[in-house]
Amino acid sequence: MPQICLEGVGKDYPMEHEKRVIHAVRDVDLAIEPGEFVFVTGSSGAGKSVLLKLIACEMQPTFGSVFVKGVNVTRLSKRQRDHRRLCFGYVPQFSTLARKRTIGENLSSVAQLGRGRGRGKQSVSERVQKALNMVGLGHTTNRYPVELSLGESRRVELARAIINNPEILVLDELTANLDEDAAWDMFLFLSELNHHGITIIMATHAKKFVNLMRRRVITLVDGTIFGDVQKGRYGDVV
Repeated sequence: MPQICLEGVGKDYPMEHEKRVIHAVRDVDLAIEPGEFVFVTGSSGAGKSVLLKLIACEMQPTFGSVFVKGVNVTRLSKRQRDHRRLCFGYVPQFSTLARKRTIGENLSSVAQLGRGRGRGKQSVSERVQKALNMVGLGHTTNRYPVELSLGESRRVELARAIINNPEILVLDELTANLDEDAAWDMFLFLSELNHHGITIIMATHAKKFVNLMRRRVITLVDGTIFGDVQKGRYGDVV
């Protein structure tokens, strides 16, 4: 079975005051194999962020089933789903760094969750430093998020996502608002992680980089998959 499989997945949001329902994601069937690099594209409001949250077990679908490594996570208890989420490194669209904590403290709280996952004798502080070094920000451990640029903050969030050595990275607009050089560095780093076997699923509007990298491209329109192309370009549907 694929590493990730969605069968008939939908996510609805009732609008009580307007007496209607928003269908954020509708009838999605999707399979992602281990080690794939997948771009999720589409206009704003197409359902990209919701789809990524469903994949990463950050939310439950209204309809359908989500399988991760053959396990139907929609049938698990909340505690079991939380444990399953350790398979993922997730970066949301908007920053969730705690402003009153240092960068090291932000990462340490996540590193604590991954104890016992093949770490050997490596301490939490050593893992924090290693993750920050990997994204080129080893000097920021004692700084606060407000002291960092937007690009540095996104790299910190990526460091937080990889600190527990996840098998799958789910990234929502990681390179949005970065200058071209910073974005390209980020894509090169992600390609290196993918080369080492990490599955990457990334929502992006970065048309130029999608076209250069020629990976699998999934296009969403109104919450449904309109295109799914191997070695695709931005906007490809066949």
